[in-house]
Amino acid sequence: MKFTGLLFGFALAVGAPLLAQQPSQNPADSTPPPATQPQAQEPPPKSPTTIRTQVNLVDVLFTVLDRRNKLVANLEKPDFRVFDDNLQQDIRYFSKQSDLPLRIGMLMDTSNSIRDRLRFEQDAANNFLFSVLRSGKDEAFVMTFDDEPEIVQTFTNDAGLLRDHILRTRAGGGTAVYDAIIEACVRELSHPPRPPGDQPDIVRRVMILISDGEDNLSLHTRSEAIEMAQRTSVVIYTISTSTQWVTLDDPSRERTGNRKYHLTDGDKILQDLAEETGGRSFFPYHVDDLDQSFQDIGEELRSQYSLAYNPANHSLDGRYHKIRIDVPDHKGFQVRARRGYYARPNETSAAKPAGAAK
Repeated sequence: MKFTGLLFGFALAVGAPLLAQQPSQNPADSTPPPATQPQAQEPPPKSPTTIRTQVNLVDVLFTVLDRRNKLVANLEKPDFRVFDDNLQQDIRYFSKQSDLPLRIGMLMDTSNSIRDRLRFEQDAANNFLFSVLRSGKDEAFVMTFDDEPEIVQTFTNDAGLLRDHILRTRAGGGTAVYDAIIEACVRELSHPPRPPGDQPDIVRRVMILISDGEDNLSLHTRSEAIEMAQRTSVVIYTISTSTQWVTLDDPSRERTGNRKYHLTDGDKILQDLAEETGGRSFFPYHVDDLDQSFQDIGEELRSQYSLAYNPANHSLDGRYHKIRIDVPDHKGFQVRARRGYYARPNETSAAKPAGAAK
């Protein structure tokens, strides 16, 4: 979101040269011709007047699921209602966006606390990339974080190169989850590679965060990490490495007897990061548990809606505004979108969102 001033200029020039007509002169005529009238003076040009006005536009990407958690891709603008702090807003722009190129940030926790689950992380990261990444269209980078974040592979569409870097990761050190999220947003996802050729300059920014969620070293807060992801239109999907909440009803049914009793504090943090940015959180026991989830993520990222509105209750007070999107005529439909935004300057764009239609 960016709050941008619109610049309008206009200039008005008044006055034009006025020349008096001169009578034709006859050499035989002794009467002297009348003196030429002086040219009218052109008034000095007025300096251009600049009018500045603050226009705020909140844009939201979202997906719609039915009762069976299947994507709904055939809705139109009149089907939706959007609320800003419970006040209904007029939808100014609306569009359906499908098959967009993905720009994926793969963030892997390599702190000492996940040492026993490092192989799980590696397998999960590689399985996701090989399931979702499309050669020639999507790109991804890999970042590891322990005491501090480190980009081990910048954006590429070479899944094999990404896999090699992922398999070379080693565990050790503390955990700086929030610093890693902010670093990934600022350094890579805020200006991802544009699509090749003449394709529209629209991409979907995605972060896959694999961690136990237990931050103990970050210089930034969770709220700051969420705000940065929202400002850069990054959707966060989290995969928990924790198995503390898993119990096996029957050890012989290792892959089917898992039950969740509770989420750890780290799991709740991962859940919050995902839900605040419009993503999802996963709490698998085995990597195989994620196979269908990865396919679902890839599908929903390429089939989304976009809307934008000018908040009627707008005020640059820095306050957090809650966003809610309803589908009133379709009971049972659920909307997955970021939950809100911070009303700060330069956060929403006054320009019409790319690909949007009134």
